[in-house]
Amino acid sequence: MIRIAPDTDLLLAIDVQPDFMPGGALPAPGGDAVVPVINRLLPRFNQAAATQDWHPADHASFASQHPGRAPFETVRLFYGEQVLWPDHCVQNTPGAALHPALEAGRFQLVLRKGFRRGIDSYSAFRENDRTTPTGLHGYLSERGIRRIFVAGLARGYCTDFSAEDAADLGYQVVLLEDACRGITPEATDAGSHRLRGRGVLLARSGDLAG
Repeated sequence: MIRIAPDTDLLLAIDVQPDFMPGGALPAPGGDAVVPVINRLLPRFNQAAATQDWHPADHASFASQHPGRAPFETVRLFYGEQVLWPDHCVQNTPGAALHPALEAGRFQLVLRKGFRRGIDSYSAFRENDRTTPTGLHGYLSERGIRRIFVAGLARGYCTDFSAEDAADLGYQVVLLEDACRGITPEATDAGSHRLRGRGVLLARSGDLAG
């Protein structure tokens, strides 16, 4: 069992937004199933934060902004290779909101990412140029957080990049597999391999005590 430390542990819910759920613009199969799991976890943590994908309508990662290109193709942007996505999580649209059933009032912080037109942002800590910080690390450092429990959407991308960056920054990291879903099984499997190599613990919500 993993005992939750109330002062130094934090639950980090990544991109729990309708556009990443069935019926959304970029759905992870079964993505809506993470909401009740996260809601059950939130009362057990004194500290919790969430991220929110928050793109302008002309974001550079959207295939619609690259004539002749289709979603899931790749292009080279100034920082390297970038997957092109369907338009999703456009600012101030219903698909970009936190899921209405999520108990969002329990988050002390909701951090919006991906709002810079020219840079995509998978990680909660660094944008895809791998140098532009989101400010989350400074916030967590000020609050004395030492261990992060990662939940949300989607495996292989935003949850996994966030967990990897957290580990690189010196946090202990636990990814809660039953509180996450992936875009594809292949992305989830590849992400799990990378995470284990970074020292991230893969666990389930039932493994937590306290």
